[in-house]
Amino acid sequence: MKNCKLHLSAPALWVGIGCQKTTSRQLIEKAIEKIWREFQLDDQAIAGFATLESKASEIALVELCRLHNLPLRTFSREILNTVLVPNPAPIVEQKVGTSSVAEAAAILAASPAVRLLVPKQIFRLPEQLGTVTVAVAQSTQLQGSAGRLVEVYGVFSTIK
Repeated sequence: MKNCKLHLSAPALWVGIGCQKTTSRQLIEKAIEKIWREFQLDDQAIAGFATLESKASEIALVELCRLHNLPLRTFSREILNTVLVPNPAPIVEQKVGTSSVAEAAAILAASPAVRLLVPKQIFRLPEQLGTVTVAVAQSTQLQGSAGRLVEVYGVFSTIK
């Protein structure tokens, strides 16, 4: 399965992003590109981005959404704290009041039926300011063309 690429015919992947205020859009994009290559994901399958509510107006995230014409879903730290994640971070909890931003936001954005495809990955580049954490969750429940909900696990094509 190493050479298989996950191809989804409808946007179903939510990218959770946690970042420092000084993080650039370019660093976030490089992190996402690296994850997409490493996990062989289809960039056309991105449904949107998700993060902590207090990051909604940060320039890098606003530019990223505008450039890719994708929505940004935000969640309060109280809501993020309700999500059980595989990699909670006490240091993040000390700084922003929740132990997970990227994983929890991706999971919530992809809800109600969700699978965490890529656990959080942390990126820094020597020539860039800031740090970004990215996680990817797949919504496993999509709206079919006849209006019925469709459970999705792995590869699928458009329902006729």
